Amino acid sequence: MIPERLGWLLDPDRTPYQASRLFADAGFHLYLVGGSVRDLLLGREHTDLDFTTEARPEQILEIVDGWADATFTIGAAFGTIGVVKGGVVHEITTFRQEVYRDESRKPIVRFSDDLETDLSRRDFTVNAAALGLLPEPAMIDPYGALVDLNKRILRTPIGPEVSFSDDPLRMLRLFRFMATLQFDVSPDALAAVTAMHERMRVVSAERIRDELSRLLVAPMPGEALAAMVDTGLAEEFLPELSALEEARDPFHRHKDVLAHTLAVVDKCEPRLRLRLAALLHDIGKPDTRQFTEGGVSFHHHEVVGARMARTRLRELRFSKDEVEDISRLVFLHLRPHTFKMGWTDSAVRRYVRDAGPLLEDLNLLVRSDVTTKNEARARAIQQRIDELEERIATLREQEAIDALRPPIDGNDVMAFLNIEPGPLVGQAMRMLTEHRIDHGPYTPEEAYDLLREWNEGR
Repeated sequence: MIPERLGWLLDPDRTPYQASRLFADAGFHLYLVGGSVRDLLLGREHTDLDFTTEARPEQILEIVDGWADATFTIGAAFGTIGVVKGGVVHEITTFRQEVYRDESRKPIVRFSDDLETDLSRRDFTVNAAALGLLPEPAMIDPYGALVDLNKRILRTPIGPEVSFSDDPLRMLRLFRFMATLQFDVSPDALAAVTAMHERMRVVSAERIRDELSRLLVAPMPGEALAAMVDTGLAEEFLPELSALEEARDPFHRHKDVLAHTLAVVDKCEPRLRLRLAALLHDIGKPDTRQFTEGGVSFHHHEVVGARMARTRLRELRFSKDEVEDISRLVFLHLRPHTFKMGWTDSAVRRYVRDAGPLLEDLNLLVRSDVTTKNEARARAIQQRIDELEERIATLREQEAIDALRPPIDGNDVMAFLNIEPGPLVGQAMRMLTEHRIDHGPYTPEEAYDLLREWNEGR
């Protein structure tokens, strides 16, 4: 039997039942499996469903022909056929087992005829249950998924050393599910990660990037990230994060840089670029740490950190736009703190110009970066950011500060100075733009006067 709330799965007009009937009529079994079953049992929203069957990929295509709206075969070599029904893409995968060779970044996939073997290769017990609908509803749970879901704990169906050796990415998935499900991790699994985290080196940067991205947009990923550092796993693909543990102020324990960083990540909205910027915003501190009579300082850590962030994100194969946006947020995250005496109009314009389309994210990052337990200091910093946003709003009403361009363009400059395209045009435009930022809007006539004076003085 299945829970009453899942009765819709047996509705003849719904995809799960229709698909199950098609496979049964063809002499095969079809099971809901993995995250689909887990989320259904937890009451989490889940539109796309995952299925498994003993039918081979070519047989799956034959069975769904005429019923599916469309099919995708991009994963057929790994046993997976994408099936579109009612505008939703579902995956149907042949029973299989997969392992990594010792130094390979690509798993070897072998098909199987046994459901329990397929379930044993799943990453965690909570993802290792299957639900069959025909001939009668039946839960297949050989590894204790229902118990572990109730206990809210992550374990591997087989020994964690074997599971993580077969697919080392499961070590990172462990912390991803810890964050997304808010489950605890079994001591055996943590011990296995600690003992064999070096095995992650055979996993491609792209797969690591994708799992890390999913982890970071969980509601509160800080605890999982801390566990990732404690086990040594972070050292394999994000050593800058591990290094933050060594950058604490020995005189003021509340300035533990790693703990602060994880608190900032948790405070940020769960959007990937913003969360990545939060994760990396202080990675320049270990390389800039200096001890003084007053404690410890990290001068220019935002400059060093932006450079380090760019390098690390490229190695993890993030897109060019993501790399540039995130490293820019890291570079600018201290900017509002430099205006403690108030914001001039030119300072506001320059801040808006430098932040560009990242302005909202930058302000959110700066607000989240306030983790001090000194309530008076925290209020003072937040008030400064409030004042900054008020100044931006006021200036926006008065002028177009989101498009800080001079009143003439490069063609006008070339015609006025009678010059060809080249570096001189760029120098002139920079001068005119700086005047716009420092003094506000001005007329084309004033621009030509400035251009004449500049040209005579060079």
